Amino acid sequence: MTRRTEFLRNGSLRLALHTLAEGDGHTHPLLLLHGLGEQSPAARPHWTEVWPGPVLALDLTGHGLSDVPLGGGYMPETLMADVDAVLADRGPVTIVGRGLGAWIALLISGARTASVRGAVLADGSGLAGGGPHPPAAFVTLLDPDGSTPDPYALVELSRDVRPPDYALDYLRFALEESDLETPIIVAARIRPEWLAAVAADVGVIEAPLTEAIAAFIDPVRTSR
Repeated sequence: MTRRTEFLRNGSLRLALHTLAEGDGHTHPLLLLHGLGEQSPAARPHWTEVWPGPVLALDLTGHGLSDVPLGGGYMPETLMADVDAVLADRGPVTIVGRGLGAWIALLISGARTASVRGAVLADGSGLAGGGPHPPAAFVTLLDPDGSTPDPYALVELSRDVRPPDYALDYLRFALEESDLETPIIVAARIRPEWLAAVAADVGVIEAPLTEAIAAFIDPVRTSR
């Protein structure tokens, strides 16, 4: 199908949500989150063909067709609100996050366990962020033309601090509150410190991307 785009609101900002496949009408949507400096794919990626339900893709704030905030101020926690807007509009989803999107997927999985029906963490741009330690202060001249991806997003999100213990806090929320037996699957080959810590947890499994997505079609739930 031709990509269909609608716009959601996150406060004063418009977010572009793309439908890449309509699906069977019985399975909840698969939501794709792109990497840093990227945007949603123009067509359904081949690695999503296993998914029988709708396939959606979100342009994060400052990327693709989504609005660019004035003056930057990007943080992963604020990008979580972008995903929240999708959850409010479409209900529960399974998330595949690439790069920066993988970090956002982990955070939202821990913060919205009832609405995130599993997350797959995959390789992509911005996966490492700024590492586990605060960066040195610096000044950068940015292109003021307002084009996306927003230069402020590239600078600020590439330097985002990601301590492993912070990642494990959100992982713990997901593992403890989700009714899925395995709510987080790591498909990434590159393992910055935060992702290495997540992958080493006994509640997390590793699988190739397509197999990881397939695992959430009819996931095993845990009795509580």
